[in-house]
Amino acid sequence: MPFCAPFRSKLSTKLLNITISSLCKAKQIPRAESVIIDGIRLGVLPDTVTYNTLIDAYCRFAGIDVAHSVLARMQEAGIPPDVVSYNSLISGAVRKCLLSKSLDLFEEMLARGITPDAWSHNILMHCLFKLGKPDEANRVFKDIVLRGEAHAATYNVMINGLCKNGYVSNALSLFRNLQRHGFVPQVLTYNALINGLCKAKRLKDAKNVLRQFGESGYEPNAITYTTVMKCCFRCRLFEQGLEILSEMRDLGFTFDGFAYCTVIAAMIKTGRMREAEEMIEMMVSSGVRPDLVSYNTLINLYCRQGRLDDALKLLDEIQEEGLECDQYTHTIIVDGLCKAGDFVGAQRHLNYMNSLGFGYNLVAFNCMLDGLGKAGHIDHAVKLFEVMEVKDSFTYTILVHNLCRARRFLCASKVLVSCLKCGYQVLRATQRAVIDGLRSIGFANEARKIKSRIRLARFVP
Repeated sequence: MPFCAPFRSKLSTKLLNITISSLCKAKQIPRAESVIIDGIRLGVLPDTVTYNTLIDAYCRFAGIDVAHSVLARMQEAGIPPDVVSYNSLISGAVRKCLLSKSLDLFEEMLARGITPDAWSHNILMHCLFKLGKPDEANRVFKDIVLRGEAHAATYNVMINGLCKNGYVSNALSLFRNLQRHGFVPQVLTYNALINGLCKAKRLKDAKNVLRQFGESGYEPNAITYTTVMKCCFRCRLFEQGLEILSEMRDLGFTFDGFAYCTVIAAMIKTGRMREAEEMIEMMVSSGVRPDLVSYNTLINLYCRQGRLDDALKLLDEIQEEGLECDQYTHTIIVDGLCKAGDFVGAQRHLNYMNSLGFGYNLVAFNCMLDGLGKAGHIDHAVKLFEVMEVKDSFTYTILVHNLCRARRFLCASKVLVSCLKCGYQVLRATQRAVIDGLRSIGFANEARKIKSRIRLARFVP
């Protein structure tokens, strides 16, 4: 019957799309392409959904350029790209931090006469926030609100973006204003706002939002509590942090390695080594399988305690567990060796890192520079500084500070001038140490010159 043919074709295309989607999710894009070719040979033609599935897969697992090339194939097939095609490309570019590319794609979409939807504008706002352009993101947000297209995801993007750009007060005001107009926040909204408040060390506001979260009918998750707990530790309110830990236990939350490591790391930083070890024993006994973050925390603890042999044994254990040490793991080891005065071992480990393909590790070199300076090997520290391929503000601050400790103020002033010429800044306390040091050894004129250079550096970009 002739009228059945379109139904069969539609059903076949639907089955084709299901197959393509399954293959793409399994990262088998070449096979998906083969299936499309086979389908065309059999008379089953791909549609917009088929190509959009391909675009999304290429964005996630290959690259934006190859994903963008699918648009040309769509045009050849007489299938115009739609807003979903471009949303996938734009969000893919943002995920890969190709922020300028994502803006170009948005403009290209407009040039093609494709009208952006709410999701397109959400991605655009997210991109602008990532580029550090909160004012432009706010303009987009206002346009969405005026058109009546804003929904929960839009508000979440706005609140999260404001927090990450340092506009926590604005985020909190928006949150309160939205509530007054009947907006019901989601778990993501609460978590984004609480995280922003915690990073701004506004613990009281964060706790108020957390309390409100609990009263809203939603249940704060482990991430919410861990965020607030971490803020307590950062604000040196350790007892309050441990109270939240206890509350999490009472509520029956299953602790993951991240929660345990948050507590352990805070205890290590404050020198509460015995309590940190007790927490490690609790983590092991509760059956939490250590991940790399957990191992890095343990290695840090052992290095702080001077138990370098135990720390090095953990490197072997990490490999036995099928994990791979990262730069941070090796940096902790280098720092531990430096603190123990084993600079030969630290250099050997830096060479070992290089052989593993990690390349230049500025943080590790800064640790070694600081270790040499504090151990009184200031000449070795200067030689290391001179051969360092890359330097940053911390590098200069470390060397200038240690030169001042060694009362080599003239040398410190030269390094400080070099730092300012390169556009870096050292800590104000270190700047004062150089100026006061020069005056103390009778170089008042040189001290005045340094002071003038520092003032000039503040105004010259």
